[in-house]
Amino acid sequence: MIKKIIPAFFFIFAFNHCRAQAIGDSTISVGKKIITLSEVVVNNKLNVPAFIERIKNDTSFYKAFRNLHILGFTAINDIRMNDANGRMVAGLHSKTKQVRANGCRTMQTLEEVITGDIYNDKQQFNFYTAQMYASLFFTKGSICGEDNIVAGREFSTKGKSGMEKNKEQLKMLFFNPGKRINGLPFISNKTAIYDDEIADKYDMAIDIEMYKNISCYLFTQKVKQDSKDRVVVDEMKTWFNDQTFEVVARTYLLSYNAGVYDFKVEMEVEMTKFGGYLVPSLIRYVGNWKAIFKKRERGIFTATLFDFN
Repeated sequence: MIKKIIPAFFFIFAFNHCRAQAIGDSTISVGKKIITLSEVVVNNKLNVPAFIERIKNDTSFYKAFRNLHILGFTAINDIRMNDANGRMVAGLHSKTKQVRANGCRTMQTLEEVITGDIYNDKQQFNFYTAQMYASLFFTKGSICGEDNIVAGREFSTKGKSGMEKNKEQLKMLFFNPGKRINGLPFISNKTAIYDDEIADKYDMAIDIEMYKNISCYLFTQKVKQDSKDRVVVDEMKTWFNDQTFEVVARTYLLSYNAGVYDFKVEMEVEMTKFGGYLVPSLIRYVGNWKAIFKKRERGIFTATLFDFN
């Protein structure tokens, strides 16, 4: 028996086709999403449907990475390629500095230590996952005319092939976790975890906790045991600033086995503020990939960003 009916105004939200209904003293439904609320969230009278819609349409996470295109910064980069036993077989540890001037950005390598055959004779990465990662976070030559606008910008693999297509797909995984990823065989419709047809495969919860002295709403999504083989995002935790609702940090686990390829990826991203800009200060990737026509690769990539200007 329901002991307490949460006040109706707690759930009112003016958008079409979304309805919240109290089904317990700490659990509500929003569409097909069943969400458990901690006592402190209940007491805070969070407008849960509005919060979920805000998460679904969040651009602050991607915006933070776009901000890196218009700022200077220093980075410590660590790339490790491991064997099946976790031993490093090749690696790169470097300190780089991105310089932004006259509407262009360039990257200077201040320090670099190479282990094993991370590079080939042409100074290109021998490992496709390292190459894709570096293409996102290392700058070659001078890149000009960029901005940090995300409105109207969409990821697309249309007209792309080979490495360029793979890079675009990796961007989707990195910058838009939980959104539909078009162009990936077998899984395009298995990544949109906020859509009702996928959302009911997850346990969801909202809590409040401090993250590095910032009061945050913690939103957790974890796949149900009986749905593990039917989704790509196994778990995602996002800390949202409870005042601005910007993403403060996010961790996510992705995996899938399509037979011809498979992957298991763990991601961790921490944000910081530089002036009015939200920017990533830590990016950590742990991945096990078997791409079509490629050897299996196991990598750990970490980037620590600081000295923004």
